[in-house]
Amino acid sequence: MPHTSLRILRDEHASLGTMLRAMRTRVQQGPGDHPQRYFDVLRAMLFYIDEFPERLHHAKESTLLFPRVLRVVPSLRPVIERLDQDHSQGERAVRELQHLLLAWELLGDGRRQAFEQACLRFLDFYQEHMALEETHVLPEAERCMSEADWCVLDAAFKENMDPLGGKFPPNPAYDRLFTRIVLTPLRGEADADDDA
Repeated sequence: MPHTSLRILRDEHASLGTMLRAMRTRVQQGPGDHPQRYFDVLRAMLFYIDEFPERLHHAKESTLLFPRVLRVVPSLRPVIERLDQDHSQGERAVRELQHLLLAWELLGDGRRQAFEQACLRFLDFYQEHMALEETHVLPEAERCMSEADWCVLDAAFKENMDPLGGKFPPNPAYDRLFTRIVLTPLRGEADADDDA
């Protein structure tokens, strides 16, 4: 049976992966006839990425998981150093995207391309980052770490879990954010609803 912390990490990756795919779809579709809805949902998605993965999920990996993995699998140092560097740059990248989105919303379509290109690069970067963790770090952690390490990690990872993941007790503070992200229809669905 997998350790609790591994299950939480993989569930959080799955939840974040779903969010990233939804963002990509929205960016590729564009705002259509519902620009306010489009900007509201993308702002909510970027807020979620900044609020949970950047501040909590990555901190758990960098301060708790990675040092323990390095102690037992030192050959992973280049991979973990790259992942830590990604973590240190992630919050700044999200803030830059938030700024670019706001610039497009307030200053018009002349700013659209800059946001879309930066967003798609960010999504590619994030998916590659998670794949590196999933294929290199997590299997080695599972194979090599001690039960004592897992006990510490399991306790720590239970302390803060993805509020939008849906696999853990819901956090009422995030209900409005969840509703905005998940229940706001995509452009085609919105158009169909408006026609009904």
